[in-house]
Amino acid sequence: MQNDIESSSVFDSDKRLIFIVLCLISVLLLYVKKSFIENETAAFEFLQDRPEGAILQLISTLQFLSIPFIYLWKFTVIGFVLWVGCFLFGYRITFTQCWSVVMVAEFIFIIPELLKISWFLFINTDPTIPEIRAFYPFSLMNFFDHESIGNQYAYPLRALSIFEIFYVLILVRGVNHFAFKVHKQNKATWWIVSSSYIIVFFLWLIFYMIVYK
Repeated sequence: MQNDIESSSVFDSDKRLIFIVLCLISVLLLYVKKSFIENETAAFEFLQDRPEGAILQLISTLQFLSIPFIYLWKFTVIGFVLWVGCFLFGYRITFTQCWSVVMVAEFIFIIPELLKISWFLFINTDPTIPEIRAFYPFSLMNFFDHESIGNQYAYPLRALSIFEIFYVLILVRGVNHFAFKVHKQNKATWWIVSSSYIIVFFLWLIFYMIVYK
């Protein structure tokens, strides 16, 4: 009975369908953010009829087109990191299963985007571009003034958020799901995620702060 319940998990859902849904949601949120928030700022309106405005439009178009490729790259890298962690701990979880776990976990980051859009649509209705880029709900950035900190610290402070914690929890849950199918026990899954994804995540943030110019 428990195996039947486990097999109905979202981690076993159609990967193509989940990927398409995730991309469509991301495109929609990006469109809303750009059309109703970023494009309404004074800076964008000033540049709209200038040559720089055409460049901004081109960059904006590329952002929409790059969404599926960015996701494919991210899921492949993090999925590989998880798969290596599983392999080192002796868990026979396939790379495809790890990839699926990472893709499902990505949905948690839709929540801060919704909160960000709501904040600038209904609360801070006249933001600047730097304010929009610096704002990230429930992150360490909220404890700092984005105008006074170095640019190399902006991304790490945004990345360290409560949603990153939920992301890790979903990764653990996903590895648990597939580990239980094979091993009937999953006590090491916390160690798998901690020794693979979490370590790589913090190493990436440190690397970013060192090389950022």
